[in-house]
Amino acid sequence: MARHLITSALPYINGIKHLGNMVGSMLPADVYSRYLRQRGHEVLYICATDEHGTPAELAAKEQGLPVDEFCAQAHDAQKAVYDGFALAFDYFGRSSSPENREITQHFARRLNENGFIEERAIRQVYSPVDGRFLPDRYVEGTCPHCGYDKARGDQCENCTRVLDPTDLINPRSAISGSTDLEIRETKHLFLLQSKLENEVREWVAKHDKDWPQLASSIAHKWLTEGLHDRAITRDLDWGVPVPADTWPELAAEGKVFYVWFDAPIEYIGATKEWADQDPSTRDWKSWWYDVDTDVRYTEFMAKDNVPFHTVMFPATELGVREPWKKVDYVKAFNWLTYYGGKFSTSQKRGVFTDQALDILPADYWRYFLIANAPESDDSSFTWEHFTATVNKDLADTLGNFVNRVLSFSRKRFGDDVPAGGEPGEAEAKLGEQIAELLAEYEAQMEALQFRKAAAALRALWSAGNSYLEEKAPWLEIKTDKDGAALTLRTAMNLIHLYSVVSEPFIPATAKTMREAFALTEDTASWVTADEARALTAVPAGTAFTVPPVLFAKLTDEDLETYKERFGGTDA
Repeated sequence: MARHLITSALPYINGIKHLGNMVGSMLPADVYSRYLRQRGHEVLYICATDEHGTPAELAAKEQGLPVDEFCAQAHDAQKAVYDGFALAFDYFGRSSSPENREITQHFARRLNENGFIEERAIRQVYSPVDGRFLPDRYVEGTCPHCGYDKARGDQCENCTRVLDPTDLINPRSAISGSTDLEIRETKHLFLLQSKLENEVREWVAKHDKDWPQLASSIAHKWLTEGLHDRAITRDLDWGVPVPADTWPELAAEGKVFYVWFDAPIEYIGATKEWADQDPSTRDWKSWWYDVDTDVRYTEFMAKDNVPFHTVMFPATELGVREPWKKVDYVKAFNWLTYYGGKFSTSQKRGVFTDQALDILPADYWRYFLIANAPESDDSSFTWEHFTATVNKDLADTLGNFVNRVLSFSRKRFGDDVPAGGEPGEAEAKLGEQIAELLAEYEAQMEALQFRKAAAALRALWSAGNSYLEEKAPWLEIKTDKDGAALTLRTAMNLIHLYSVVSEPFIPATAKTMREAFALTEDTASWVTADEARALTAVPAGTAFTVPPVLFAKLTDEDLETYKERFGGTDA
C-alpha cells in the first residue's frame, strides 16, 4: 500500500485568506487526507505559510513592524484560523525556516554545478525616491495583455499572466507611488529553463494523462509558449540569501532568492521541520528522496499556481540531478467567485475565513465549499445559495433526521437503543442501497471528484430519510411496537454510519453524532459494504443521548444580515 504525501499551495503571509483560497487548496487537501487516513493509508499532509517576497515586506511596512516579527505574528494568526476550520495538517511550517534556507541553497548550488544557473546583468526598475531597485510586487501598473490597471510586477491578478516589472504600462512604485522610475543595470541569477525544456516536456507527457484537464492544459500552454530563462534572485531585505560560498559578490549585495524559487522547496523544508521535531522517529527523506515507487504525491492548488508546480518546480527538481520526489497528481481548481466577481485579498472583496468562523461553525463552510468546489469551471458564492444549501442538506436532510430519530426513540422507548423485531424486506432493501451509495462515495473520493463525492454523501443521508418516511415509526408504533423499535434501531445505525463516513467533510458534527452512542469499543475507522448492508454497529441496549441541534436553519433575516455586512450583488 503506497504512502500518501499531500501538499496544498502555501498561503501568502500577507493577511487572512478568503474562502476562495480555502476551497482552492487547503480544504480539499484536508478532506482527502482525512479520507485516506480513515481507509488505513499512511498519510503526511504538509503545508506552510509563504513568507518571502514583496507581499511580506509590504504588509510589514503597512503595519510598522519588522518583517520577521510581522511574519511570526501572521503565521500564528493564519494557523489559528486553519485550526478553526479543523484542517488536520501533519505539519504547518514556515518558508522562513532554517530548514528551507538550507535546502533552497542546496538546490541552487546543485543547479549551478550542473550548468543550469547563470549570472546575468539585467536592466531593472529603480526608484530614486525610494532609493532602491523595485522587484516584482514593488512595481504596479497596467497589464499589457488585458489592460488591468492594478497588475503587479510578477503576475496579473486579472488574467493570471506571469509578468516582469518592466512589462507593465505606466508603472509606479508600490512603496511610494512614485512614477519617477528609471531602468538601471544590476546582476541576478537566472535559472536556465530553456536548457531543461525538453526534459520537462517529456516528464509532463508521462504524467499529465492522469491529471485533471485544467492542470494538464495549463502545463501544455506554458510548454507550447516555450520555457524562458528566468531570474531567481531579487533585491530584497527578506528572503533566503544567496549563499556567499558560491556567489560572494551577489551575497555581498544582499541578493535573496525569488519567492517562487524557494516556496515550492518549502514543501520539502516543512517536512524536514516536521521531522526535526522528533528525529528519532521521523525521517523526512523517506518521503522525498528516492521514493518514486513508494510514495504517491498529490498537490492541491488553484489554477493560477499550476504553472509553477507543473513546469517551474519540476524543472528545478530535474536540474538538481538528484532523485527528489516529483508530483504524481495535480488537483487543480478554478476560482470560487463572489457574486460573479473575484474574491480578492488585496481588494478585500468577499468573505474571509476568520469572518466566516465568526458567523457559523466550520462544518457549515466545509460542507458548502466542497459540495460546490470549482472543479470543472468557476463557481459563484452567493448568500442565497449558501443559505439554501445549509438549510436543505445540513439542517433538513442530515440534522433533522438525527434529531427526530433520537428524540422520538427516547420519548417512546427510553435512553437505550430499542430491540424490536428482526430486519425485514425494507431493511434488506435499505442495506443494499446504502452499500451501493457508499461504493459510489468511495469511488468519487478515490478519484478526487469532490462535488460528486458530496452528492454521494448527500444521497446517503437522503436514503435514511426515505426509509424513515416509508416505515413511518410514528404511525407504526400504534399497531406494531416491535416494528417501530426495529425502524428506530435501524435508523440509529444509519446515524452511526453517517458519523463515520461524513468525517472528512464535517468532522466536528461527525464526532457529535458518534458520541451520541455509548459504545465502549467503537474503533471503526470506516464501514465495509457488508457492514453497510447489516447496519448492526449499534446494538439494542446501547445507551444514547440526544445531541443539540446539529445545524441551525438560516432565516431570511440571517440572509439579509449577511448581505448587508458583506454585500450581495452581482459584480
